[in-house]
Amino acid sequence: MIRISTSTFDPGKELSAFEKNAGDAGAVVSFLGRVRGEETESAVRALYLEHYPGVTEHRLGDAEAEAHRRWAIDEPLIIHRIGDMKPGEPIVFVCVSARHRRDAFEAADFLMDYLKTKALFWKKEIRPGGDQWIEPRAQDYSDAARWNERDKDN
Repeated sequence: MIRISTSTFDPGKELSAFEKNAGDAGAVVSFLGRVRGEETESAVRALYLEHYPGVTEHRLGDAEAEAHRRWAIDEPLIIHRIGDMKPGEPIVFVCVSARHRRDAFEAADFLMDYLKTKALFWKKEIRPGGDQWIEPRAQDYSDAARWNERDKDN
């Protein structure tokens, strides 16, 4: 299930509902990304995210299909917020269930790398000194590239 929303969500409730539907899965892995806050003069006051409606959902569907191709997983849950968010609020939540833990861990990791680098979200930090659009870091691309390397090994 893929959900993109301007509304906040309760990760505990989402995880509980996901676990109830996980059936006989031996593993449930979840990741929660939150808006970082800093205790400095230039602290992030808010985060704003945009996406490309229709295209973003399609790309996330492609990532989900790729995760199914690579690992023996059940239907994952991807929740991603757009719009305005404050420090501490959830941005993204990914849950994956599988019969075995390695499949669940790797699929969740793959989905997060995809979200960070290919999913067509644009992120802007709102700071007292001015707003700034944020690009994925070099490390984000490096993390995502390892999935391509694994394809070469197989």
